[in-house]
Amino acid sequence: MSDVVVHAQMLVRRPVAEVFEAFVDPAITTHFWFSKGSDRLGPGKRVRWDWEMFGVGDTLVVREFEQDRKLRIQWDSDATEVEWTFESRGDDATLVRIATRGFRGDGGELLAQAVDAKGGYTMVLAGLKAWLEHGIELGLVHDQFPDGCPG
Repeated sequence: MSDVVVHAQMLVRRPVAEVFEAFVDPAITTHFWFSKGSDRLGPGKRVRWDWEMFGVGDTLVVREFEQDRKLRIQWDSDATEVEWTFESRGDDATLVRIATRGFRGDGGELLAQAVDAKGGYTMVLAGLKAWLEHGIELGLVHDQFPDGCPG
């Protein structure tokens, strides 16, 4: 396993509790990321997330859950682990940081995975910001691959 860690971050002009809840509650998350979630995130939970528009999904395990501060999950389909941290920036703003680690493979494979993770999580954060700040569903995930998810 590589020691490569990929970071993405975004300031979201909403209170930290609201931003944290947007990742915990699939009824909110479906507005900016996946299309269906089996349950809310919580300590030790196994949850399935689906991207029905592509016919794919994955199960994850919540490894760490600190209310309004941190989420850490492990995907079933690959070795990567994703950690979200939420930093309050006053009453009405939150800095969300996402770190992805656990990539496997050689140089070219690692580079491809790192670029995909950076781009993907940056897009998720942009969609989150648009939804929470302006109530707009940008459809970024679906529109990135209008002809279907590659490989």
